[in-house]
Amino acid sequence: MENREKLLEIKNLKQYFNLGKPNQVKAIDGVSFDIYKGETLGLVGESGCGKSTTGRTIIRLYDATDGEVIFKGENVHGRKSKKELMKFNRSMQMIFQDPYASLNPRMKVADVIAEGIDIHGLAKSKSERMERVHELLETVGLTKEHANRYPHEFSGGQRQRIGIARALAVQPEFIIADEPISALDVSIQAQVVNLMKKLQREKGLTYLFIAHDLSMVKYISDRIGVMYFGKLVELAPADELYNNPLHPYTKSLLSAIPLPDPEFERTRRRITYDPAVHNYADNEEVTMREVKPGHFVYCSEQEFQQYKAKNKS
Repeated sequence: MENREKLLEIKNLKQYFNLGKPNQVKAIDGVSFDIYKGETLGLVGESGCGKSTTGRTIIRLYDATDGEVIFKGENVHGRKSKKELMKFNRSMQMIFQDPYASLNPRMKVADVIAEGIDIHGLAKSKSERMERVHELLETVGLTKEHANRYPHEFSGGQRQRIGIARALAVQPEFIIADEPISALDVSIQAQVVNLMKKLQREKGLTYLFIAHDLSMVKYISDRIGVMYFGKLVELAPADELYNNPLHPYTKSLLSAIPLPDPEFERTRRRITYDPAVHNYADNEEVTMREVKPGHFVYCSEQEFQQYKAKNKS
């Protein structure tokens, strides 16, 4: 993995709300990770852990409180001219959780999809514009006849396909998918995820896939990061994380995945996570440490040695 090209580097990213006030919230508190070109990095955690805020801060929907987001060698949160921002916005796009709320109900689907094409001047004529819209609709499994309809005329799955077509319209390299399937029926979820995998193969896309459905995240992701209360607590290749979870919170999350086996479900024991197990001393350095190649855990030096010993045995 280290030999592959880094597309994105997140360094000590912080996003605090109500900064300096008694009700200050540390939504992201010193998160660092890399995303490699062509991969899918899954980001999981319970509601409120900061995973969606991480995605929105990376793409500059929020200005970071501190830290760096390096995209292709350039700091996203550095001061940029309008022209530089336009270039960045074209390279990085987002698919939102609620496919209805993210589409303007007063705009026809053709105009929703073509908005980015218009802003970036990617079509020289109206006929070329519509040709691109029709091509994008067919790419995501819809037809050109859908172009003249409004968002309310579609099902949830179809609306998410429109959202994907809109993201693809400006030919991005990197897409942040913020819980793109959580509002959809289970049968439709699989269709949307398979579409995203197909598009990744065909167009060489890189994804940050944010979700709380761990089984679906494993299916689509090359590596998975686990977030808890604004911090990244574990990061590993997908199979490694599922087969060898180290952080107690990761174990707790995995124990909550339901299995289609009534006998097993009747006797299954959930693992509860108690943050008090990490009662660190004030002078103890707690950071992400590499327990084995590619497998990082947020821990103290003492815990690090315990994890390493466990992996050797």
